[in-house]
Amino acid sequence: MSVVLGYDESAGAARALGVAIEWASAFGEPLVLVFGAAPPGLGGEEYQSHYEAVRQMGRTALGRAVRTAEEAGLETTVEILDEKPAEALVDAAARHSARVIVVGSWSESPLRGALLGSTPHKLLHLSPIPVLCVPTTD
Repeated sequence: MSVVLGYDESAGAARALGVAIEWASAFGEPLVLVFGAAPPGLGGEEYQSHYEAVRQMGRTALGRAVRTAEEAGLETTVEILDEKPAEALVDAAARHSARVIVVGSWSESPLRGALLGSTPHKLLHLSPIPVLCVPTTD
């Protein structure tokens, strides 16, 4: 089993990293850090540079998170997937037999999340395993 974390260096994700490290440590399980890097729209001259920039952003963000997790003594796996964040997290969770998916939230209202399609809101409807939404602030 494992603990899967959606990570993008936002304030909510930074807080969720701490919680995911606590859970993975408590269960003695590896931490799987996931960045959903859905490719931008089809075609156009800027497609390849945009695509590479998003993937590089994910590599940078996850690299920092891996260092934090490894300092806590955790085994880590990194996945940068060409999917939207919620779908990437559900897929990674299935492949890694996740116990839980951990994500940060922006402390949005439920209506705003439903209308704008927040990742935590989508996960609550897509995930067959528990989802832990960590608020940005106490």
